[in-house]
Amino acid sequence: MRFRFTRQGNRPASPSREAPAPAEALSAGMPETVEAPLSDYEAELIRSSLTVVEPLAGEITVYFYAILFARYPDVRSMFPEGMDPQRDRLLGALLRIVDLVDDPESLVRFCAHLGRDHRKFGTRPAHFPAVGECLLDALARYAGSAWTPDVAAAWAKAYGAVAQMMIDAAEQDEAVRPAVWHATIVHRVSRGRGIAEITVRPHSPYAYAAGQYVSIETPWWPRSWRHYSVANAPREDGTLTFHVRAVDGGSVSGALVHRASVGDVIRLGPPTGDMVLDAAGHRKLLFVAGGTGLAPIRALVEEVDRRGGRHQVELFLGARTVAELYGFDEMLRLAQRHHWLTVKGAVSHEQIPGIRGLLPDVLAEYGPWYEHDVFLSGPAQMVASAKAKLILNGTAPHRIHHDPFETPGLSAS
Repeated sequence: MRFRFTRQGNRPASPSREAPAPAEALSAGMPETVEAPLSDYEAELIRSSLTVVEPLAGEITVYFYAILFARYPDVRSMFPEGMDPQRDRLLGALLRIVDLVDDPESLVRFCAHLGRDHRKFGTRPAHFPAVGECLLDALARYAGSAWTPDVAAAWAKAYGAVAQMMIDAAEQDEAVRPAVWHATIVHRVSRGRGIAEITVRPHSPYAYAAGQYVSIETPWWPRSWRHYSVANAPREDGTLTFHVRAVDGGSVSGALVHRASVGDVIRLGPPTGDMVLDAAGHRKLLFVAGGTGLAPIRALVEEVDRRGGRHQVELFLGARTVAELYGFDEMLRLAQRHHWLTVKGAVSHEQIPGIRGLLPDVLAEYGPWYEHDVFLSGPAQMVASAKAKLILNGTAPHRIHHDPFETPGLSAS
C-alpha cells in the first residue's frame, strides 16, 4: 500500500520512494490520508524557537529529566541508572522530529518507530501527558522571551500529534507481537581487536529482514539498550548473529564482548530499519562497509544468495590498516563461490599493494554508480562523506540507503 498525505502548506505531498521493510508492515493499518500536524506558520514557529534553545540543549535535557523524576517519581524505574545516553537519545529524537515537522510521511514513519520501540521500556499512554508537561516546561524555561503564546501553542500541538502517532503505533504493535524477546547466547567467538561474534536463539519467533538492526539489553546493565545490526539473513533455526566491538566506556558493548558467555540470556527489542533489499529498484547493487559496518552488509549478501543471486553486487570494504579490514577474507571466499559478487578492499593509513585510500574517494575512482542502488554501513562520518560524493557523481539520493545517523551503537566502529 502506498500512502498519500495532505498538507496545509503550499508544497505538494511527496510520494513514498521506498517500500517499507517487511518487518515494518504494521503500518498497513494507517489511514491512506493523514493531514500534516502543523500549518507552515506553526512549523516555522517551532523551528525559530529551536534555534534559540538548541545551544542550551544539554542543560534542557538535564532539567527535563530532573523535573520529570521530581514530579512523577514512579517513572524513574523505567530508565537506566546512567542517564547520559538517554539524554542524548531524547535530544536526537527531538531534533529529528523538528526536522520532519513539515514532512508528514517521514514524520509518521519516525514516530511509529518510536512508539513501537518504546514498548520495551514499559511506556503506556498515561505516561505521555507527564512527559509533554515537563518537556514544554523545560523548553519554556530556556527559551525565555522567545516562548510566546503562539510558540507554546505550536509546541503543544506538535507534541500532541507526535504522542498520538506513537500511541497508535504501539497499540497496533501490541496486537501482533511482544514488546521484547528473550534470547539465549548459543555461540560466542572472539574476532580480535575487541570484536566478538555472538549468536543468539530467541525463545519465541523473531521476524526481521536482512539489513535491519536490533536493540539489545544485557542482564548486567538493566534498561540500558544499544543497537546492533544483525549479521545474517533469516535462518531456518531462527538464530541471529551480531558483531560487537567493545567501545571505550560502552557498558553494553563491553559486557557483550568481555563478559557474556554461552547460556546467558539477553533481551531483544523489535527489529527496525529500512536498509533492506526490497528497497532496491535496480538489479545492480553497491555495498559499502567500514569496520563492523560489515554486519548488515553481510546479511544483505546472504539475502541476495537466498533469492537466487538475481542481483549483481559490487562490495567495497574499508579500514585504516590491513589488520582492521574486518571480514575481508570471508567475503573473498563468498565471491569465489558466487559469480554475482565482486569484492574489493581498501586501506587508508598503510602502504600496501592494492587499493589505498578512504572509501568515499575509492568509490569515486571506481564509479560512477548511478545505475546502482547503494547500501552504506559503518562510521557515521564515512557514510555521510560517501553519500555526498556519490550524489556529486550522479547517484540519485533516493537510491542511497543507510541506517539513521542518530541511532546509537551503529557507528561504534
